[in-house]
Amino acid sequence: MAAVLFAGIAAGTINTVVGSGTLITFPTLLALGIPPVTANVSNTVGLVPGSLSGAVGYRRELAGQWPRLVRLGSASLIGGVAGAVLLLVLPAAAFDAVVPVLILLGCVLVVLQPRLSRRVAARAERRGQTPPEHGAAWVWGLVALTGVYGGYFGAAQGVLLMAVLGVGLQETMQRNNATKNVLALLVNGVAAVVFILVADVDWRVAGLIAVGSAIGGQIGATVGRRLPPMALRAFIVLVGLAAVTHFLLES
Repeated sequence: MAAVLFAGIAAGTINTVVGSGTLITFPTLLALGIPPVTANVSNTVGLVPGSLSGAVGYRRELAGQWPRLVRLGSASLIGGVAGAVLLLVLPAAAFDAVVPVLILLGCVLVVLQPRLSRRVAARAERRGQTPPEHGAAWVWGLVALTGVYGGYFGAAQGVLLMAVLGVGLQETMQRNNATKNVLALLVNGVAAVVFILVADVDWRVAGLIAVGSAIGGQIGATVGRRLPPMALRAFIVLVGLAAVTHFLLES
């Protein structure tokens, strides 16, 4: 119980700052003998309070973003439901090949984000357009696809979201991180509802992770807000590379 609780705290902290907290909680549950699908389902349910805690912790950076959150949130909800359904109907190895590629792509985009973002803004300016508040049209689609991935497994979902938001939105890293926390909350929340309705949830495990991740969400909001843009970008890339290494070693 102590191991699961502390894993939840660590996951909640990392999820709020970047994402990939699942890489801590999920292996912990497997080591305790919980079947993989039950562990994944229970982990998703347990991390929802942590996502909510992190979003509340970043509420100051959410000021003025609510129209954007409504638009992009619809993409996350649709993607989260699709991903949760895929988890229940597809074999466990279905995403093994594509997940490392997605995470590496996310890391590359995070590194190149300032340059790519300036190019997107310059192209819009040449066309006499003002970049929309909710981002370019393709942002909605990529947020939805990230939601599919998040509903299916979720490790490094935050890395992918930060890459998409960083290139598609004209915002600071911290405000994008706040948006990322809300979108991840929607994905995890809707996936958790699907799992509660149709899957086998280990409620003792989910409860321990819930308590730990809620605590970690507040810790992560405090730590993440203090990181300068370059340090936050470096941390995101490091977590993404750790996630890729984990998947390659497991495969």
